[in-house]
Amino acid sequence: MKVELKRVDNAFHFEAVGAAGVPVNIDANPDVGGHNAGARPMEMLLMGLGGCSAIDIILILKKQKQEITDFRIHIDGDREPNATPSVFTNIRIHYALSGNLDEQKVKRAIDLSTDKYCSVSAILNKTAAISYTFSINAVSVEVA
Repeated sequence: MKVELKRVDNAFHFEAVGAAGVPVNIDANPDVGGHNAGARPMEMLLMGLGGCSAIDIILILKKQKQEITDFRIHIDGDREPNATPSVFTNIRIHYALSGNLDEQKVKRAIDLSTDKYCSVSAILNKTAAISYTFSINAVSVEVA
C-alpha cells in the first residue's frame, strides 16, 4: 500500500492520493497556522476507523440479506491531555442504521468488525478503549 502527499500551500495544506487516485485534503489547526483546508491527521484516524468498520458491517449484513437504507456513524475521541504525542485514550462510536434490519444480526456484524476484522480498530485498540452504541430506525439498542 502506498500513498503520496503533495504540499498545496506555504503552510500545512497537503493533498494526499492513494492507489485509487482520489485526492484527500489534509491541513493543520489554524492555531498552528493551518487554514481549515482539509481534515486534520487525527480526525483522519477516526474517519478511517468509521470507514473500516462500515465496510465490514455492510459486507456482513449483505451476506445475511439485511436491507440497509441509511447508515451514519458518529465518532467521538478523547486524546491524552498535555502529552506529546497525544494519542487517543477513549473512542466512542455510534452506528445509526436504517432499513429492514434484525437487531441481533446488526449487533453481531458490529462485534465482528470491531473485535475481529477492522484493522484500524486493532491499531487504535493499542492506546484507546473503544466502545460503541447503535440504533436501528432511530431506536437505540442496548449494548451489553
